[in-house]
Amino acid sequence: MQTNNGRPGIDREGLAEFLRHRRAALQPEDVGLPRGRRRRTSGLRREEVAVLCHMSTDYFARLERGEGPRPSGQMIASIAQGLHLTLDERDHLFRLAGLEPPGRGPHSEHVSPGMLRIFDQLVDTPAEIATELGETLRQSPLAVALTGDAGSYTGPMRSRGYRWFVDPGERSHYPPQDHAFLSRMYVSGLRGVLGARGPGSRADRLAGLLLETSAEFRDLWREQEIGVRPDEVKRFSHPRVGVLEVNCQVLLDPFQAHHLMVYTATPGSESYRKLRLLAVVGS
Repeated sequence: MQTNNGRPGIDREGLAEFLRHRRAALQPEDVGLPRGRRRRTSGLRREEVAVLCHMSTDYFARLERGEGPRPSGQMIASIAQGLHLTLDERDHLFRLAGLEPPGRGPHSEHVSPGMLRIFDQLVDTPAEIATELGETLRQSPLAVALTGDAGSYTGPMRSRGYRWFVDPGERSHYPPQDHAFLSRMYVSGLRGVLGARGPGSRADRLAGLLLETSAEFRDLWREQEIGVRPDEVKRFSHPRVGVLEVNCQVLLDPFQAHHLMVYTATPGSESYRKLRLLAVVGS
């Protein structure tokens, strides 16, 4: 179907059928939700999907009925992520809505279903999914309690490395004696991404902004350091529980360049007790 201006039009019937089918195919445990005892629905309820997709239940119900206004690209992307679609399924959903699918690869922010399934099980563990530029895509509740809500930023501020050099509050999450090393690590990491993506990339633009705004970044950039890796043990500083030492395990999605970072403390250690306390007191 095409509109008068030649652009593809929305396939309302196809979109509605696809959404109904995907909702029925998902079980609560597939998306990190409790099943409950009195469950009659074979798949997910509409209100559960609405929560996952960050929209109202009425809006999603209207889409399933083939009604309502044409959804925006941002809304379709949110639905694709909430329904744990693969990239092929996501692209199909965009086309049903009469929209051009977003690009794939390192610039994509669509988290793979496999990585999401692992992340959904980490409700009691600090965990985060981020892009290669340190842009947070998902945070577990305990990760938010540990370092604050990193998903609310926009523009260049979405990058943790960018915030490190322009927002003094970002450094409050880490002990002062670690700041010099972390500065080197962020500069080295950005240089590595820029080398892989090349001129004109998002990494190139981010480096240009930091060269203009941060004297510390400029000084470190001149050092040409590459390959400065995070320590196996990472330290956080929290205003309520103090300093915590945790191990960081990283799972990489090589197709999307996304990193799933999971922070764990040695059982029985002081940091382990502090994490348990943080799970109670929250953010």
